[in-house]
Amino acid sequence: MSTTLTLHPGAVTLAQWRAIHDGARVRLDPASAAAVLRSAQTVADIVAKGAPVYGINTGFGKLASVRIERDDLETLQRNIVLSHAAGVGEPMPAPVVRLMMALKLASLAQGASGIRPQTLALLEAFLQHDFIPVIPCQGSVGASGDLAPLSHLASVMIGVGEAFVAGERLPAAEALAKVGLAPLVLGAKEGLALLNGTQYSTAYALAGLFAIDTVFRAALVTGALSVEAAKGSDTPFDPRIHSIRGQRGQIATAAALLTLMQGSAIRESHRDNDVRVQDPYCLRCQPQVMGAAFDVMRQAATTLAIEANGVSDNPLVFTDTNEALSGGNFHAEPVAFAADMLAMAVCEIGSISERRTAMLVDPALSGLPAFLTPKPGLNSGFMIPQVTAAALVSENKQRAYPASVDSIPTSANQEDHVSMAAHGARRLMAMAENAANVIGIELLAAAQGCDFHAPLRSSDALEAVRQRLRAQVPTLEDDRYFHPDMVAATDLVRSGVLAAGLDDILPPLEPLA
Repeated sequence: MSTTLTLHPGAVTLAQWRAIHDGARVRLDPASAAAVLRSAQTVADIVAKGAPVYGINTGFGKLASVRIERDDLETLQRNIVLSHAAGVGEPMPAPVVRLMMALKLASLAQGASGIRPQTLALLEAFLQHDFIPVIPCQGSVGASGDLAPLSHLASVMIGVGEAFVAGERLPAAEALAKVGLAPLVLGAKEGLALLNGTQYSTAYALAGLFAIDTVFRAALVTGALSVEAAKGSDTPFDPRIHSIRGQRGQIATAAALLTLMQGSAIRESHRDNDVRVQDPYCLRCQPQVMGAAFDVMRQAATTLAIEANGVSDNPLVFTDTNEALSGGNFHAEPVAFAADMLAMAVCEIGSISERRTAMLVDPALSGLPAFLTPKPGLNSGFMIPQVTAAALVSENKQRAYPASVDSIPTSANQEDHVSMAAHGARRLMAMAENAANVIGIELLAAAQGCDFHAPLRSSDALEAVRQRLRAQVPTLEDDRYFHPDMVAATDLVRSGVLAAGLDDILPPLEPLA
């Protein structure tokens, strides 16, 4: 049974957005109703006066100068939804659709969009019924809002398109009827308010952030385990080294790594007779690399938390003066920059992990048997899993090219600079998946490396990780079909269980103060 949380527009936490992504039902704070009613009344007053106001009684984009008569206002809103529902590609994943709908609900409920209560109620009902519109994932340039994907959401609200109900893909009208809902007839401005905004880009960026945070924490654990496998030193994690530099993420990750290794018999066995004076960078510089990634992730989290709690459609309705003001809050440049930052961070998380795996399989660097197999030559051991990790890291490097530096004019040059936040954010989940596989391979390699040090044990925290892995994947004695081992290890990375012990060491991913 999923939980239900109350959405307080403008004050939703990252933890709550994550819960919605993971399936929590949503109940809108009833206190938002008054602001919504005032906003809807302001739009009604503007319509009654008849003065031209963009998005209410005019055309859209390049056609803003075309005046629309009062009798055609409902048709105008229906037409913009249908004409803009022009996305292509596979349907968005259901968790991201949930996030997008909740983001749109929280934005509209702030009373600056002119939406009527019944329109808001239908969107809330979608979240309560786990009703998932079919939304093609491609077609937005991140300004003027995420028009195409949000139009596909709005089209289902008026009974056009398709939706998933209990996993079954149905025509929109049939899907609505199945859960006891009726399609809307949109009022003045409502179509534009529904399809304008950054909720698609922000939803994908948040989903990427959550996945990357899980991978990041698992990578700290596997990184510590790799130090143990290579009989590396914990001296580089001494807090004095990091406090003298002052980088917050570096300080936090060094403390996590040091804590993870605390009480290790493997470490004590070579404390006074280390063969290497200094470990390779992939071991020694983990706090510097992972700490920098953590700082970037927190900065992106800050931007996305603000965006998620803002209002990004156009025009905006201000009830204190009964005005509708045109601006550009739909431009998703903040989201594009945040997505680019996250792409760089996850790229580096995977990159340094792959270097640790490469170090472990090389006997000249690790001091372990070649390719971590007891009988190299007859067996290839971890030779090709490291190649797979290298391939995935290279793919992420190619995907990490900044999306925000690109732009292409649209709407007959009326919308002449766009953010490209949509695909900048959408790539993050695939990049996080690549990194999860890389970390999973390191988990297998590091555990295998530690097996060669028996009967010496690592710390209690790291031994618990090894035992969890070994419950599913036995030590590699002779070559076997490797793929299932990798699947099991990556599942552990994705699940978040590897990093369970970090909760009291590493601060949660919250916006910067």
